[in-house]
Amino acid sequence: MQENKEQRLFNDFPPVSTEAWMEKVKADLKGADFEKRLVWRTNEGFSVRPFSRVEDLKSLSYLNVLPGEFPYIRGNDINTGGWLVRQDINVSDVASANKKALDLLTKGVTSLGFCFDDDTEIFEENITALLEGIDVEEEEVNFEVKTGFNTLVEVLSTIFANKPKVKGSINFDPLGIYTVTGKACRPFDEVFDFTRRVLDSLKDFPHFKSIGVRANYFNNAGSTIVQELAFALSMGNEYLAQLTDRGVSADDVAGNIKFNFGVGSNYFMEIAKLRAARLLWANIVEQYKPKSKEKAKMHIHCETSEWNKTIYDPYVNLLRTQTEAMSATLGGTQSLTVLPFDTFYKTPDDFSERIARNQQLLLKEESYFDRVEDAAAGSYYIENLTDSIATEAWKLFVETEDKGGYLAALKSGFIQKLIGKSANQRRKAVATRREKFLGTNEYPNVTEKISEQIDEVKNYNTKSDEAEIEPLNLFRGAEEFEALRLSTEKATKQPRVFMLTFGNLSMRIARSQFMGNFFGCAGYEIVDNNGFATVEEGVEVAKKAGVDIVVLCSSDDEYTEAAPKALELLKGETTLVVAGAPTTMDELKAKGVEHFIHVRTNVLETLKMFNERLTQRH
Repeated sequence: MQENKEQRLFNDFPPVSTEAWMEKVKADLKGADFEKRLVWRTNEGFSVRPFSRVEDLKSLSYLNVLPGEFPYIRGNDINTGGWLVRQDINVSDVASANKKALDLLTKGVTSLGFCFDDDTEIFEENITALLEGIDVEEEEVNFEVKTGFNTLVEVLSTIFANKPKVKGSINFDPLGIYTVTGKACRPFDEVFDFTRRVLDSLKDFPHFKSIGVRANYFNNAGSTIVQELAFALSMGNEYLAQLTDRGVSADDVAGNIKFNFGVGSNYFMEIAKLRAARLLWANIVEQYKPKSKEKAKMHIHCETSEWNKTIYDPYVNLLRTQTEAMSATLGGTQSLTVLPFDTFYKTPDDFSERIARNQQLLLKEESYFDRVEDAAAGSYYIENLTDSIATEAWKLFVETEDKGGYLAALKSGFIQKLIGKSANQRRKAVATRREKFLGTNEYPNVTEKISEQIDEVKNYNTKSDEAEIEPLNLFRGAEEFEALRLSTEKATKQPRVFMLTFGNLSMRIARSQFMGNFFGCAGYEIVDNNGFATVEEGVEVAKKAGVDIVVLCSSDDEYTEAAPKALELLKGETTLVVAGAPTTMDELKAKGVEHFIHVRTNVLETLKMFNERLTQRH
């Protein structure tokens, strides 16, 4: 018995070499190209192989680093109790905001964000009333203001007196505001002088961060993950360089910066992004020779991305934000805001805010995500992703610094150009459904009506009328599809699409489903059918139905005769569309068949064209 206990479980399973795995993969591919078929080329500029091995990690120097150890890739601390659950409150009335804050603290929220649109509310009596009953040394308090930072700093330094353990931030980020508005409130020499005074005013509160690096702006402008990380690091380094040049210690500057990242739906990549961010930032801060390596820790707040959220089928946003919350927490964020699913077209109500809070609480209380530090540690795949993202982000960071740093690169248009290129690629991916938004550009609910539920679609135009540079363009990827759908809802007549299905059973069913999905993205009414014995019969029923578009759904072979016949019978009174890309397409075009829709069709541009034609007809 003792001998059996000492036997290793896997003694009967000899190790398998990478070469042996590759031979097996190649055999299964049956001659297909391995690189083309199985290697994923990411938008971030590197390739991901279909499997990882322990030897892939040999070059990584940080594998034996523990959480809380430099360069903090595995997290800033051990046994932190997890992340802080943050919810933001718009402050239009101080008493109401305070009442809501106190209520939220009983419902699992451990970090509050107070957002002021009007700086007239920022004076000592108001802020004191706002914080009434809140233990600021126990609960994190954060402040977002558009103007009035000077007043806010003075007020907070007075209110926080004798409370050295106060936690939170004011998220002062003049570089971020300049990035999305194109306008600086004052010359940047004065801006950085003012930033130095801000740090000095709040120096007695080491856990209260003064400077916010809003990397989520890049995320919501359609950047790649590498761009978001590289430009965030460059922005942080700009603050470090400018303020140390003004006599502030590297410890004080680095210790006062909070990074605000957006988190998108690329699950494993987002986990790796946050790990890579801590690694790179620690190495940057180290170059400034801080007295304490503790100051090289990156303090991170995450917010679920706005870029990939939709107005139609809004409950799908819950699925998106849930995976994003998982990525952020597994990646080691210190605090997290999950945006309510309906925040993009109305003021969130109690229900949507409660669900957003509970999404985080489920991860804590039922999934125990707060019990393990760096749960991804040791995963060959995620460790490789972390290294790849760090490598590419560092290259772009160095390139940005070579152009004079963040501010100089922004003024020259370098940052806007790169992110604009990425954004355009992602727009095209959405338009062609290579990037899918369930319920919007793929599998729409054609019976859904949302216009009556919309209070106001969020306006992403932040460009100042006095812009000195071209700012980043913030937007959501689904906006153009939503505009099409909303125009259909508001039209006096909803376009109707008739599926003329006949011939080959499997092909007509598959193509009618594809076409119903296609035209449903614009909110058109789909008239489906079980199939017709002849084209003549189908056209006759379509004419009686008074439809706007007739879609011929059959096999490529049958289109040769059927398409010209359908076109002749319709007599130009109704638009004919052929589902698919038959080999005889050129011949059919020569006979007058104009429209072919298939998997390579640009969905958005095609639907825009039909919208314009149908509008003119009606």
